[in-house]
Amino acid sequence: MKCEHCTRKECSKKTKTDDQENVSADAPSPAQENGEKCDTSKHKVLVVSVCPQSLPYFAAKFNVSVTDASRRLCGFLKSLGVHYVFDTRIAADFSILESQKEFVRRYRQHSEEERTLPMLTSACPGWVRYAERVLGRPVTAHLCTAKSPQQVMGSLVKDYFARQQNLSPEKIFHVIVAPCYDKKLEALQEGFPPALYGSRGADCVLTSGEIAQIMEQGDLSVKDAAVDTLFGDLKEDKVMRHDGASSDGHLAHIFRHAAKELFNEDVEEVTYRALRNKDFQEVTLEKNGEVVLRFAAAYGFRNIQNMILKLKKGKFPYHFVEVLACAGGCLNGRGQAQTPDGHADKALLRQMEGIYADIPVRRPESSAHVQELYQEWLEGINSPKAREVLHTTYQSQERGAHGLDIKW
Repeated sequence: MKCEHCTRKECSKKTKTDDQENVSADAPSPAQENGEKCDTSKHKVLVVSVCPQSLPYFAAKFNVSVTDASRRLCGFLKSLGVHYVFDTRIAADFSILESQKEFVRRYRQHSEEERTLPMLTSACPGWVRYAERVLGRPVTAHLCTAKSPQQVMGSLVKDYFARQQNLSPEKIFHVIVAPCYDKKLEALQEGFPPALYGSRGADCVLTSGEIAQIMEQGDLSVKDAAVDTLFGDLKEDKVMRHDGASSDGHLAHIFRHAAKELFNEDVEEVTYRALRNKDFQEVTLEKNGEVVLRFAAAYGFRNIQNMILKLKKGKFPYHFVEVLACAGGCLNGRGQAQTPDGHADKALLRQMEGIYADIPVRRPESSAHVQELYQEWLEGINSPKAREVLHTTYQSQERGAHGLDIKW
């Protein structure tokens, strides 16, 4: 992953001589001391974005805290020649905030004539791809149009960050580290590269397990490094997450927002109730003895199948569903916590769940950087550019109701 055309003295990030080990990007190279910069006209700038659900895997696997895992992963990537390492949490902030507004709008517009509910989440590429390719218009009409965190991160890196660095998007090679193989398909999704940038938002996706294999096979002396941010020379000192037990927490954040916006109710603790199994849970809001909001989390294909059958029969009582293809949610993605024979490593997964639960939660509304980006990058919260950059459309086959009868 090193800069192919850079000479040792020209590279501003690190040097390696015959008797030196790789050093972290936090340590100045001779080029930096001489005020020289890496000549980006001769190679691409390497950027890696790491999903929050990947960090508990590295922490559990290497028996370190999640903060130490973050710094060690960042240091390792930079020892390979990566220039910047980002956390995708800020991209999830945008995805959640846009989903919140869309749900409130759909709720207010819903009627017998215009059935805009339930709204189904669109952050899981395995689920979205299945909905587009198999289920068709009866289901894709219910998909939230907010882009997934990975797609938003691609726009942040290839548009906002590229402008900061005075680079064309083609000069950046962007890698995503994710817990799920379906993220690879998402990076290749037809029509994803927006006309705005002329390049893919994500050029490559590596699973957490693939990165761990590279780390175990490497013999590099790695110095820990703090994760970079999109805002100048700042570093990410603390690992934070959203309010989801194993995901980015769209359900909890949208539920709180809808309760306040629609019914002026402040919800601090979101209480889940398991129904059919632990991967199908519901959350409700009651007012004056009546249930006014009914949300569900449906993880894994057996629960998704049941959801689709009830949608088809018109007997699905939920306003919103957080849908994830993996049973157990994103932490249980097949790209991590797997045994050599391809089964889930349940002991490691339990450890990861405990680590993830202990990470402090930060609500997307509290991010000053996100509010800055809405103004500086997107020309306002509800601007045409925000709509173009943060939302998508779905390519689905036109089907009749019989399309829902397909066996899973």
